[in-house]
Amino acid sequence: MNNIVNKLYQNNTIIYKVILFLVATTAIVYLFPKGGQFKYDFSNGQLWKYDNLYAPFDFAIQKTTQEIAIEKKEVTLNSKLYFLQDFDVEKTVNSNYKRRISLIKESDSLSIEEVMRLSEIGQKIIDTIYKKGFLELVSQQKLSNKNDIVALRKGNEVADVIFKNLLTSKEVLKLIRNNLEQEAAYYGKIKMLNLLSEIIKPNISFDAVYSKKVVENQLKNISYTKGKVTLGKLIILKGDIVEGKKLAILSSLKSESESQVWTESNYNWIILGYTILVSLALLMLLLFLRKYRLEIYENNNKVSFIFFNVFSMIFIQTLVVKYNSDFLYVVPLSVLPIVLKAFFDARLGLFTHVLTVLLLGYIVPDSFEFIYLHIIAGIVTILTVSELYKRANLFISVAQITLIYMVTYFAFSIIKEGNASQINWTYFMLFAANGLLSFLSIILIYMYEKVFGLVSDVTLLELSNTNTKLLRMLNEKAPGTFQHSMQVANLAESAANEIGANSMLVRVGALYHDIGKMLNPMYFTENQSTGVNPHNDLSPRDSSKIITEHVIKGIELAKKHKLPDRVIDFIRTHHGTSLTYYFYMKEQELNPETTIDITKFQYQGPIPFSKETAILMMCDAAEAASKSLTMPTSQSISDLIDKIINKQMADNQFLNSDITFREIEIIKKVIKKKLMNIYHLRIEYPA
Repeated sequence: MNNIVNKLYQNNTIIYKVILFLVATTAIVYLFPKGGQFKYDFSNGQLWKYDNLYAPFDFAIQKTTQEIAIEKKEVTLNSKLYFLQDFDVEKTVNSNYKRRISLIKESDSLSIEEVMRLSEIGQKIIDTIYKKGFLELVSQQKLSNKNDIVALRKGNEVADVIFKNLLTSKEVLKLIRNNLEQEAAYYGKIKMLNLLSEIIKPNISFDAVYSKKVVENQLKNISYTKGKVTLGKLIILKGDIVEGKKLAILSSLKSESESQVWTESNYNWIILGYTILVSLALLMLLLFLRKYRLEIYENNNKVSFIFFNVFSMIFIQTLVVKYNSDFLYVVPLSVLPIVLKAFFDARLGLFTHVLTVLLLGYIVPDSFEFIYLHIIAGIVTILTVSELYKRANLFISVAQITLIYMVTYFAFSIIKEGNASQINWTYFMLFAANGLLSFLSIILIYMYEKVFGLVSDVTLLELSNTNTKLLRMLNEKAPGTFQHSMQVANLAESAANEIGANSMLVRVGALYHDIGKMLNPMYFTENQSTGVNPHNDLSPRDSSKIITEHVIKGIELAKKHKLPDRVIDFIRTHHGTSLTYYFYMKEQELNPETTIDITKFQYQGPIPFSKETAILMMCDAAEAASKSLTMPTSQSISDLIDKIINKQMADNQFLNSDITFREIEIIKKVIKKKLMNIYHLRIEYPA
């Protein structure tokens, strides 16, 4: 089973792309909100651009989220607090009082009359306290306004009382002292004060559970509507401003319409509509790759990478909208064009970004504003983000993207509100957070390189360091080849800059294109410092085999050292299917009567399939051939370059590289100029 999956994935088959297309479409449609689409587009402060609108059915006017929040807050703040009266406390206190009084009677410190008088006063105090109610200490702080009315639960009965009428600890102590002040002798007063202070306990406490239950019931009974619109009633006239009550009615109509559209009877039809729209968007992406980026289209790994990024952005945005749509703009969608531009090119990055934003229009509120904001930001991203290996560039680009977000949102706000006083400044903080999150693109680029085997400019910069292990080995084992590679890299980089190709990629490709020569360095003339040529002892066919094998050995060496495929492509293609002409002709001279098999003297290819690989082929051949000039002059160099590149063109080596004749002529001029500078030649002017 694994072998079947691997073959399906690795081979450029249409079957894999069909499966990928179907899976991506299904996953994205699944993320779409389960609701119909309202056929009118409107927002606060805008003109109603449609015909007069009449109610298509009876519906209730829904309160706004803000109105419901205010009403809930009022209910919570104004809800009556409930307190519980504990009758067991009063019984316990009376029981303890009678027991303690009996102990006083046995004392000979007071007369019987005084004891009886104290007993009556104490009982009167206890009855007075529990008639009014004694609040526990914690419950005394529940209300700041003591004049508020609270509910007092007495068993199954509930009575309203003024909160300040309930006794606090201080008030209880004051009541005891006032009643004892003139009614007893000093010793008896102290005795009774201590007794009552010990046995009297609070009998009123705050009933948090019951109070919360009452609030919850009140919140459940809140009405979410504030009126009704009947069938046929005029809602808004063409040209009216959408605001106030009209906005509330239109929002209610939209909500009701969407809920009526999304029913079991038409569920499948709506899903079909969503599927068609998503399929069209993804199909456009595949067709774009097929027509303009064929090398990407034929690479299942790269197509999977692009689809994965599109789905990831839609998935993250959907999660944020479901969690809290107020954080809509915190998702850094600009990461998508940054990443795609880093691995591919600006045009593909922008095209994919626009399609992704269009798909998100079905998920987010205020879709037009959302789409406009992110498309503008995406364009700015493509125009500003370049050379990610230079850290300052990304900081400047992200700052510009964030500024564009803020300016565009400001414009939308003043259009809708009519002035700047109603702008929600929280969104500017969200845009700033969006900018900070955009720096995650650097981490994502690194992760994608490891997972998908892609290569970015950051990795290319690292590989261009001539102190890497592989280039050090090349310099030590084949110093002539190393110097040749350096010269070719300089030529190729200059040529790429002139025609707008990826100069960093072509430079790295040039540095590594001949690493296969380090395994047999002495069979290549640039490394033959002693003047001994080992080819003199070999047949032309064997010599040709050793020469052409440096491509295969270079690929094996590159894979062993885990060079990216984009760099290995330069090793594969830098000779294309060209001929080792010298050994082929030598074989013919030795065997004039025999038909020579030309394929034995050809490189296995493939031919270059990008501008960058085509540039390397031209520069490699030109630099190597220039070493054969005994007396290099401007004219001889110019003729040599023309001859070599014209021969490559005649052999159809550039057939798949998407390079124009004009670009080839520009590359020729760059190579000629550079070689003339290398040989310190002046341009020969006519006499």
